[in-house]
Amino acid sequence: MPTTTTPADLYRHGLRLLLAKDIPGWVGLWADEGVMEFPFAPPAWPERLDGREAIAAYMRGYPDHIDLHDFPDVRIHESTDPGTIVVEMRGVGRLVATDSPFDMRYIAVVTVQDGRFTSYRDYWNPLAVQVSGADFTGSGAR
Repeated sequence: MPTTTTPADLYRHGLRLLLAKDIPGWVGLWADEGVMEFPFAPPAWPERLDGREAIAAYMRGYPDHIDLHDFPDVRIHESTDPGTIVVEMRGVGRLVATDSPFDMRYIAVVTVQDGRFTSYRDYWNPLAVQVSGADFTGSGAR
């Protein structure tokens, strides 16, 4: 993505890559020292990932566990910082291990610098990972 890409454009591009199950492409949107945080992470799940390599390791098995079909209801809000957006969205699909539906709402605070994600605070519902087949992190959680 060119450095003139807006944070909203970069985010939407990232969603398309996730739907295409192109995890390396999605990870490629990150700055080398990018940080991904999960303020509501349940026990045994990571609260913070430092650097592109850690983010890549975390996301590597995602498509083997969660088969995303769509991100309906994406709303992107600009902030007073032109590099930061707040995103409300829903991810829907299925849990691969059980073939049961996956439907999660998210709020994310995302910062972009020089056309790359530098910070991503993901406020997702930790109760959703208590179902069988939802653990794609290797944490050993259900």
